Amino acid sequence: MESKREAQNKLIKRMIEQGLQVEDPARVDVRGTLQFGSNVNIDINVIFKGDVVLGNDIIIAPNCIIEDCKIDSNVEIKENSTITSSIIGKGCRIGPYARIRPESVIGASSHIGNFVEIKNTVMGAGCKINHHSFVGDATLGRDVIIAAGSITCNFTGSRTESSIIGDHAFIGSGVQLIAPCRIGEGAFIAAGSTITQEVPAKKLAICRVQAMVLKDLPEKNS
Repeated sequence: MESKREAQNKLIKRMIEQGLQVEDPARVDVRGTLQFGSNVNIDINVIFKGDVVLGNDIIIAPNCIIEDCKIDSNVEIKENSTITSSIIGKGCRIGPYARIRPESVIGASSHIGNFVEIKNTVMGAGCKINHHSFVGDATLGRDVIIAAGSITCNFTGSRTESSIIGDHAFIGSGVQLIAPCRIGEGAFIAAGSTITQEVPAKKLAICRVQAMVLKDLPEKNS
């Protein structure tokens, strides 16, 4: 009786014969259906689950899990990234260590970087979320930039709320957007702000508590 690994090896061999480029056939798993275009390169320890469709000119780095996704052409998925039930637009760069959760649509030429988590979010083309951020239950326009460590606070404890961020908005580092939240087109949110109200288009919003400098600390004993 044919083992699962033997069946996998035969499947991968057929795909290689059809033009799929695989770094090590023994270290790739296809646990469903995989459709692919030309010049698709798969590195080691990549797992495909469910129905996956890959366009042309795609690079998938080691240790990625791709499940029930459609990935357009000219996309690079960097190492240790997970994409589930989502659509990745043409020319995107994902990872390393990115997590794209279900019902997300990543617009063309967007960058989703290291340790960024996206959940149930639709974003336009040209967005950049490169470092240590969480964006959930949100709609982003075109060319939105979300800097390091910023998050949408989407869960109230009893229900999920949404955030809307307009085209060309800039969200600085360490920002918390308390949903429901609307950020206007071209708005600029200063680093370290906690936003609890609508920010109109092309306005600068700053929300920081003034630092308190207290009395001198006692000297440490030598």
